[in-house]
Amino acid sequence: MSWWETAVGYEVYLRSFADGDGDGVGDFAGLTGKLGYIASIGVDAVWVTPFYPSPQADFGYDVADYRDVDPVYGSLDDFDAFVGEAHRLGLKVVLDIVPNHSSSEHPFFKAALRGGPGSTYWDRYVWRDPAPGGGPPNNWLSIFGGPAWTYVPEHGKYYMHLFLPAQPDFNWASPKVREEFVDILRFWAARGADGFRVDVAHSLLEHPDYPDNPLSDELRPGAAPRHFGHLEHLYDLDQPGVPEIFREWRRAVGPDVYLVGEVYLGEPEKVRKYVTGGALHQSFFFGLNALEWDPPELGRRIRRAVEVVPAGWGWVQGSHDEHRAVTRYGGGPKGVQRSLALWTAMMGLPGTPFLYQGEELGLENGAVAAGNVLDPVGLRQPSEGRDPCRTPMPWTISGETHGFSDGAAPWLLSRRRPDHETVEFQEAAADSPLKSMRALLAARRETASGRVGPVRRLDAPEGVVAYARDGVAHLANLTDEPVEVEVEVEVEAAGAWVLAYATNGGRPADGAVRLADGAVRLGERSGVILRKAS
Repeated sequence: MSWWETAVGYEVYLRSFADGDGDGVGDFAGLTGKLGYIASIGVDAVWVTPFYPSPQADFGYDVADYRDVDPVYGSLDDFDAFVGEAHRLGLKVVLDIVPNHSSSEHPFFKAALRGGPGSTYWDRYVWRDPAPGGGPPNNWLSIFGGPAWTYVPEHGKYYMHLFLPAQPDFNWASPKVREEFVDILRFWAARGADGFRVDVAHSLLEHPDYPDNPLSDELRPGAAPRHFGHLEHLYDLDQPGVPEIFREWRRAVGPDVYLVGEVYLGEPEKVRKYVTGGALHQSFFFGLNALEWDPPELGRRIRRAVEVVPAGWGWVQGSHDEHRAVTRYGGGPKGVQRSLALWTAMMGLPGTPFLYQGEELGLENGAVAAGNVLDPVGLRQPSEGRDPCRTPMPWTISGETHGFSDGAAPWLLSRRRPDHETVEFQEAAADSPLKSMRALLAARRETASGRVGPVRRLDAPEGVVAYARDGVAHLANLTDEPVEVEVEVEVEAAGAWVLAYATNGGRPADGAVRLADGAVRLGERSGVILRKAS
């Protein structure tokens, strides 16, 4: 069994986790010093967002050198120290790799601009002639707004960028690009990386004819497309041949290196080809991340995902790209309890759950004033800005930065958090979201032997996630009302487990109940009462 099949991951947004050198930006020294805390939560792996040399136009997702560490985050020696300490603590290391595009400051792109068409590095990026009349080659749009094309007058060509103009897209039809990324993966695997999270894994190839994308139903008749959602992305995303790239990667790095993709395609059926047939091991499941709190729909989406790709998911509630789950689920104590209830539903499913830093604390969005917004998305579309989920981690009650930095002001300024959202407060509290998460992960670990069996759905009211797997019954009430569920669990040699997951006062209400005869009983009644999640 591979390590990721029973693991729980933890995403670190490096800029905002812990500042070790006092310059206001999180770094490897700060992260290494906090690895003991991460391990104490009960997770098994750390995913670190990009740390490579970069102009930071998109805060590291515009890479200028894929084989080094940006000085703001430390050095290769600091990276090696981080990996060594993580491994000493039993934590696997997952790095963020950005293959769709580079920075416009990458040596390959600069050489292409200097050399022009036909030069050595030209075909490592996507170049097209202007459309008749001189405009962009087609109607494709950037995710960050505006056309997906920028004109270079001295060469009379446009280059493609799915994101910012400072992030030109690689041409994955070029064998040289494929060879380059295999070498990059091997470089970091040799330095101790146990896996890679693949940024925008569904977008590496384009239709070779570059036709216009059809207009979506979202666009009113007669209007011109202005943002990404106004188009049906038939030709710029999810093209045939992309999964084969990941099969090449699997063959290149070997069976013990984990590959999990950001495959943002919506329906599980569209994702399936990326996580089967020897391509990626898993994709993150984003089907819950845009939802408001809707227990029946949450339950339906989880069941559908497991039916379509039984073991191919990295289960998440959020990330550095989306507003925090607690905020989306109503905020305050109710949002915290709902998030915990949903985590309990995820923890027994096939695949790998990933916490985003601060979710174990029940953090809400940080408050960033309009004048302090830095995110390129937020500067263009304020309601979709990512700064609120990227504010610095709150470690201590006291101090201007909550212990994030001992020196300069944080790179991203935000309103102070209440005491109860800090690690210091929650470590000392008799009851807290942090302690609930530790208890939940401890119960998962204690019952994780095997984790290879299929998921068997149990009868339960709508809004209750109820299933059995490997002799363990998992129950989570996502509704706001108490319910009763009748459960029978097969008795194995070691006995049966029932994990009745619900939250009450910030912790799993019933914990783990071990039974000798396989039936769920509290007192003389068959069944478990799941308390309300709010």
